[in-house]
Amino acid sequence: MEAFSFSCWAYGSVWFFFICLGLQRFSNSAIVLTPALLVYCMLIVLLEWLCHVYLPTALGIFLLSGACWYVLGVISPRKMLPVSGKAVLITGCDSGFGQAVAYKLDSMGFQVVATVLNIDGPGAKELQQMCSNRLKLIQVDLTKPKDIQKALELTKTQIAGRGLWGLVNNAGICVHFGDAELSLMSNYRGCMEVNFFGTLEITKAFLPLLRCSKGRIVTISSPAGDQPFPFLAAYGSSKAALTRVMDTFRFELECWGVKVSIIQPGCYKTGPFNDLSRWEHQHEHHLASLPEELLQDYGEEYVSEIKRLFLKIGDMASEDLAPVVECITDALLAAEPKVRYFTGKGLWLIYFIGNHMPFFVSDRFFRGFFLNNKVIPRALHKQQKEVVEE
Repeated sequence: MEAFSFSCWAYGSVWFFFICLGLQRFSNSAIVLTPALLVYCMLIVLLEWLCHVYLPTALGIFLLSGACWYVLGVISPRKMLPVSGKAVLITGCDSGFGQAVAYKLDSMGFQVVATVLNIDGPGAKELQQMCSNRLKLIQVDLTKPKDIQKALELTKTQIAGRGLWGLVNNAGICVHFGDAELSLMSNYRGCMEVNFFGTLEITKAFLPLLRCSKGRIVTISSPAGDQPFPFLAAYGSSKAALTRVMDTFRFELECWGVKVSIIQPGCYKTGPFNDLSRWEHQHEHHLASLPEELLQDYGEEYVSEIKRLFLKIGDMASEDLAPVVECITDALLAAEPKVRYFTGKGLWLIYFIGNHMPFFVSDRFFRGFFLNNKVIPRALHKQQKEVVEE
């Protein structure tokens, strides 16, 4: 009886501190009773009962306290910094995430410097019409060091010695969707030039301004850089390199007060999925560029089937870019931004299987998701046919 009373007192103390801390954190905030909040509370009640019944008091108190602390961290409102006086440079604003976040930040009051690949293109003109006079457009090709230097000088003029608060590395390309063996070396080099070397060069160029303001670097990477997605060898390799160098920057720039975050978006309908004519042209060019022997082994039917698979994935892509824009905004303004932001339908499952399941499970999962094409390489088809005939 005495042990039971002590146990009740101990668990009651945890609940008391949990409720007091919750009230303290939310005293100046508007609390909305969401389904997620109710689920968290119910899970904590269930956990307390399980700990009380099945575990020693000390271990149960430890687990319950940890769970309460975790829930407080998850549901607590994040402290956000003021927008006033902050300037941000965003790359790749012709379309997609770049254009959407440029519009969002401009509407919030940021001084936005947006780079575009074609300043006379429809994307640049649309952005100029949507945004205020504060927005400054600059034409930048990340593969041209002179363009990056020009952008740096123009940005210095715009911010007038105030320092640059944020750099959003959004610009990137995916030049081919297909087998690694079928990808031309120019595909690999093209992705690395823009996605890795170009982003690295512009980051290094603007670091003095970011260090001056103790600002933020926010980089759009890709799950393809973390997971071995079939048909994305060139793109995924460039994003893997980008993720690694940004993680290195995060460690090295901490002493300067610069915070580095990486956004890992799922499947969204951005530039590559919206420009179908470009992919058709790229497909024809790719077929014409393949060595004859390699094309004979794989066959035109197989290469065309991979293109259809890409278009099918594009049909499933989300057109709502708001979740990614919100992640970028949080990374720029949160007092304690996250190191990684993951957003996209089913992304948690991909990472869970890819990172925590045995290889035979993850390999089968990715094979089933990507390699469900009905056509197999021509040479394999001939081999299978010969085996059947024997």
